[in-house]
Amino acid sequence: MKKKKLLIFGTGSFAEVAYYYLTKDGGYEIVAFTVDKDNLDSKKKFGLPVVSFDNVERQYPPSDHNMFVAIAYRNLNTVRAKKYQEAKKKGYVLISYVCTKAIVWDDVKMGDNCFVFEANVIQPFVRIGNDVIMWSGNHIGHHTVIQNHCFIASHAVISGNVKIGDYCFLGVNASIRDGVTIARGCTIGADALIVKDTREGGVYGGHPATLLRVNDHLGTST
Repeated sequence: MKKKKLLIFGTGSFAEVAYYYLTKDGGYEIVAFTVDKDNLDSKKKFGLPVVSFDNVERQYPPSDHNMFVAIAYRNLNTVRAKKYQEAKKKGYVLISYVCTKAIVWDDVKMGDNCFVFEANVIQPFVRIGNDVIMWSGNHIGHHTVIQNHCFIASHAVISGNVKIGDYCFLGVNASIRDGVTIARGCTIGADALIVKDTREGGVYGGHPATLLRVNDHLGTST
């Protein structure tokens, strides 16, 4: 079977990890990396071209290539969201990847530019929006809704019927009680235990978690 041609936006550590997984497990042929012109400090990455995002569609037209935007959670995922939106405007299909070593039931719905690492367990009736990154070893309980532009670090436990709003970050070992709503733009710290609904833009930590401060840098929902 012919592999699909793919561009990766980014050259940082997440882009390197994405390259490895998509090459070894995803069935994609990575043909180039792309970054903003101001960050174009190398012409090669893993022996592949690194090209300017400004005119990437001229060299690698979206009719023949897909893309994955490999940026982590910088500025509450807004940096990745911005490039996600720009890539779509250029006409690229943004792929989603689910590791073959993850457990994802066939009823799960997922948007584009998502990346699900190994050992994630995603139960039935889960809904995942666009541009969601799930690092390894998370539990996503039944009927949970994760909205757009979120990042879930490793070994988070999200119980059933949870709702997570746009632009959220969940740290390593965070735990969310069943039925809780995590409001838009929240940061849930490592090992935090959330037992009640949060407020928009809140930064939470502790066991059980308390509100530490409020973010003033939130993205725009898409």
